[in-house]
Amino acid sequence: MDIEKLDNVLESLLFLSGEPLQIDTLVSSLELQRSEIRKSLNRLKSKYSGTCGIHLLEYNGKVQFGTNPEYEEEVAGVLNPIKEKELSKATLETIAIIAYKQPVTKLEVESIRGVNCDYTIQSLLSLGMIEAVGVKDAIGHPKLYGTTDEFLRRFRLERIEELPDYESLLQSIEELKNRQLESDSLYNQFEIEEEKPYFMEGEEATMIVADDPIADKEIASTDADD
Repeated sequence: MDIEKLDNVLESLLFLSGEPLQIDTLVSSLELQRSEIRKSLNRLKSKYSGTCGIHLLEYNGKVQFGTNPEYEEEVAGVLNPIKEKELSKATLETIAIIAYKQPVTKLEVESIRGVNCDYTIQSLLSLGMIEAVGVKDAIGHPKLYGTTDEFLRRFRLERIEELPDYESLLQSIEELKNRQLESDSLYNQFEIEEEKPYFMEGEEATMIVADDPIADKEIASTDADD
């Protein structure tokens, strides 16, 4: 299959599916080398990037077309008149802890945040950003939670290993705190709770947490939603 035809075939498949496609499935179904599929996807990524209204997303060995987050507010205004609520600071802290410490129980998340997390855990489950991945061998056998492919897609990560290192995370938090002092409103594409959003800059979503989830320090945070 020549290069142009392959690009067009993949473009058609991605458009028609509407769902993420496994790269391994594309390789086996089209009976091509992985390197050929990889090069074609890279060409499509270049085509669908920048200011284009559609972007090619890749995460956890899957590819999917998605809208450019730069135009999300306008798109949501047409397709979703009743917009979702903004992803709150409390929920961002919770998903950050789960992402860095997974698998983790709700009690362990609460011990780090210092507040009840029933609401935020349920919100993240309903959004499909976390899931139960097992149970802990302890009294009561509490559920263990981990992040999902939806988490990777929303935060534009190809794999969980792409999470920023801790020092970079602290620097991002400090910068965001400084910007928060200068502005009372920052737009965020994820919305579920009536609190001020705590991050969003351009096309990249940066996860934040108020303190060190790895060191199990308490986070001085008031979770009004919980």
